[in-house]
Amino acid sequence: MERYDLLYRLYDEFDAATLREYQEFVDVFPPVDSRVALEHWQNASDELADRKDEIREGFAAGETFAEVASHATRDQAFTALDLHTKYGRAVNALVLDVDETLRSAGSTDNEIPRETLHLLTELHEAGVPIVICTGQTLENVKGFMIQGLGSEIVHSGDLSIVYEAGTGVFTPGHGADTKQLLYENLDPEIVAVFDAVRSRILPDAPEHLRHGCHLQGNEFNVTLKPNFEIGSTEARDVIDDGLVYELDLLGDAVACEVVPDDGDTEGDAADAGEWARAFYAAQDPEIRGVLERQGEFPTLDADDVPEAVADVFERIDVAYYEADAAEIGSLELNKVAGVEAAYDVLGIDDPFALVMGDSKSDLRVMEWAEANDAGIAAAPEHASRDTLDHVLSTDELVFDRGKSAEMLRVAYALNRLAALDGRA
Repeated sequence: MERYDLLYRLYDEFDAATLREYQEFVDVFPPVDSRVALEHWQNASDELADRKDEIREGFAAGETFAEVASHATRDQAFTALDLHTKYGRAVNALVLDVDETLRSAGSTDNEIPRETLHLLTELHEAGVPIVICTGQTLENVKGFMIQGLGSEIVHSGDLSIVYEAGTGVFTPGHGADTKQLLYENLDPEIVAVFDAVRSRILPDAPEHLRHGCHLQGNEFNVTLKPNFEIGSTEARDVIDDGLVYELDLLGDAVACEVVPDDGDTEGDAADAGEWARAFYAAQDPEIRGVLERQGEFPTLDADDVPEAVADVFERIDVAYYEADAAEIGSLELNKVAGVEAAYDVLGIDDPFALVMGDSKSDLRVMEWAEANDAGIAAAPEHASRDTLDHVLSTDELVFDRGKSAEMLRVAYALNRLAALDGRA
């Protein structure tokens, strides 16, 4: 318990709250061309150094405790120590979702906060590789990561981007392994289904969907996005319609690949859309809810879907994000597959990652990490129910909307404390 006693003493005897304020000011001070402002920054920097020196002189491991106090609140520091006591390991990778995790449309104006970006920079400089794991397109996420973290970090060789929820992995600085197109390894039958859906989704769409949606510029996944503000009533209505339309297209495409045109009753592809609706309604309560709201619930039961069709459906994921997106992806190309591929390129043989995310696709990574003793999971308080349940049942690492920096501070403190044991 000695280390707990030291933490109690640290936060009881020293003004850690003021120390953190100075640290945050010095860290995120904007670049300005003002002598007065620069003098103010220098004064704050000097005061920060003096306060850290007091802690350094008060503890045998003073440097560690000064850094913990300047970066983590009392609760965050004790959470970090609890994690160290439980796992005995430092975080050696960050696996991070972007939308509604690092940034939030509701509280960060859809920008990654400067505080979060700075902490990512600090952890990266301390030798922790970063895996950005997102459903977004590569060009989009690469652009805002370069803008936020800088080209040097993005191209450092220690940052990887798993994009389109695992269809590809981009790790600059690794030669032939820089870009891996995981979808190229899929069976031709699955590729043909996706090609068919993609070729028809806009040309064959009803007029209100053609005007109300656009196709996200994915390399492989088929994602409908609203031409309205995400989260609005209009966006929800058009995405609900788009989901039903996508299911029907998917059913048709699968039927064309696997159903023989021999007049067999079970092989009657006229029911293809119904098969897709019935199958995915049984798989996902959110999809079931949309079909019920739209008056499009299938008359067939999931057991009525022909076995050959169901076998293909089992390999294809249909994802619904309310008022945001309706997406078709491959279950063989989920975020777990992308993260594993990223680890291979980054040379992370024994991962213990902080996995942060809010959705079902992130939950799969969290569950994989838990099953393989490969990390800890954190989620925002507005995450999907299943994701939040998983996080609460493990280490209860839940943070407020737009406050992803809170968990990065826990990781920073954990790694500082673990370094005392030579386990960082």
